[in-house]
Amino acid sequence: MKITVLTLFPEMFSALSSSILGRARRDKKFELEVVDIRDYTEDKHRKCDDYPFGGGAGMVMMAQPIGSAIEAVDPGHGARRIYLSPKGKTLTQSRAVSLSEEEHLVLLCGHYEGVDQRAIDLFIDEEISIGDYVLTGGELPAMVLIDCVARYIDGVLSPSSLVDESFSENLLEYPQYTRPVEYRGLTVPEVLRSGDHAEIDRWRREQARALTKKLRPDLLGEDV
Repeated sequence: MKITVLTLFPEMFSALSSSILGRARRDKKFELEVVDIRDYTEDKHRKCDDYPFGGGAGMVMMAQPIGSAIEAVDPGHGARRIYLSPKGKTLTQSRAVSLSEEEHLVLLCGHYEGVDQRAIDLFIDEEISIGDYVLTGGELPAMVLIDCVARYIDGVLSPSSLVDESFSENLLEYPQYTRPVEYRGLTVPEVLRSGDHAEIDRWRREQARALTKKLRPDLLGEDV
C-alpha cells in the first residue's frame, strides 16, 4: 500500500519514522509519501490560504494548490482520496480494516479555518473524523488514521497481535498482566497462571464483556 499525505506542515510526520510504523516503512511493508502543498501553489510567495468570502475569523485554504497537488500525486484518480475533517464520518475499526485493502490512499490535511469547499467537491471521495472535537489541523488525525490502518497491512504486525483486541466483536479487550505476579499488593488472577487454556479463554471473554458493559455499553446495544 501507498499512503500519500498532503499537508502544509510535512515536518510533523517525522513521528511516523519511529517504532512499529518506522520499521514497517523501512521494511517496505507500506510506502508513506508526504507532500508539501505549498510546492503546488501558483502564488510566487507560496501562499496557500486567503480570507473567506462573506467574512469571518481566520483564513481558508485555497482550492488551487490543493487541486494541483492531488492531480499531481493521483493523476488517474486511482487512489481513495480522504479529507480529515470534523464534519466527516467517525473513523471506526471496521473502516480502518476496509481502508487497509486499498492500494493507494491520499490524505488531505486541512488547516486554519478549513478548506475551500470546491476542493472537496472536485477532488475528495470522503471525509473522515477521528472524534467530535476540533484540532488546529488535520495532521494529527491523518497520523491517527495511518497508524490505525497500517496495523492491518500484511507484515506490519504479527497476525496474533490482531486477535481479541478492543472493538473486535464489539467488545473491549480484556485486562492484560505481566511479571511480577504481585505488585503493590495486587496479584495476577490465578486463572491466568493455571495453564488451563479453556478456562483462560472463558475468563478473558467474561472480562471483556464486563468491561464493555461498564465502559462502553453502547457497543452492546444497551442504553448509555
